[in-house]
Amino acid sequence: MTTATDRGVGPLLRAWREQRRVSQLELALRAGSSARHISFIETGRSRPSEEMVLRLAEHLDVPVRERNSLLLAAGYAPRYPETPLDDPSMSAVRAGMEQLIQGYEPYPALVVDATYNVLAANRGILMLLDGIPEHLLQRPLNAMRLTLHPEGLAPRIRNLREWRGHLLAQMERQIALRRSEPLRELYEEVAAYPVPEERDHDRELTEDVPYFALPLLVEHDGRTLSFISSISTFNTPMDVTVAELAIETLLPADPATVKYLQTLLP
Repeated sequence: MTTATDRGVGPLLRAWREQRRVSQLELALRAGSSARHISFIETGRSRPSEEMVLRLAEHLDVPVRERNSLLLAAGYAPRYPETPLDDPSMSAVRAGMEQLIQGYEPYPALVVDATYNVLAANRGILMLLDGIPEHLLQRPLNAMRLTLHPEGLAPRIRNLREWRGHLLAQMERQIALRRSEPLRELYEEVAAYPVPEERDHDRELTEDVPYFALPLLVEHDGRTLSFISSISTFNTPMDVTVAELAIETLLPADPATVKYLQTLLP
């Protein structure tokens, strides 16, 4: 099995640069170096310093986990720890996220990791999951499976084709960014789920939705609720776990959804 160390840092940096569609000259200008030096690093003729590896990774927007791989390939120790979320040192992070999603009630909010496993969720999310089969609610809960599985939320989503396309495209972008095999496996699984035939009523419903953002139209207890999704991440993370956390909030997209949720979850 080939590891990052076996490949060397040069080919890895070149692959990231090409993926970002940045020339050697442009990267050199960003990093305060020269195109010649970048070329030497990529071909293995020059060993970059630890500082240079991190500088290039920053300008290539390399994820924190992959920055550790670059450092290892260059012969340096990883810079960023990967601390379990239940570690005592992460108590402030856990408390802050819990406060945020609970303060967002009655509207749905949840916290997921890099492979969409649900780490925390508020009552708004639990309300949407009413009636989901137990086998989909076994830990670890996975937001993509819960949303797209034919026994999950999928049959209740009135604009499933559009929402499914949005989620799959989002995962494709993340796979390209992170090169994560577990995420790719999840993508292949959920992309293979069957898609129900679109109902005439659903088609009529989606014609009148606002166009400023794609809404999630989901049925609950005979009503169609409308949400706009927003995803937040941590700025300048210094830990792999924190870097891969995401907080998704579902903002009501119409007054009827606001009123219903405020009545249901006072």
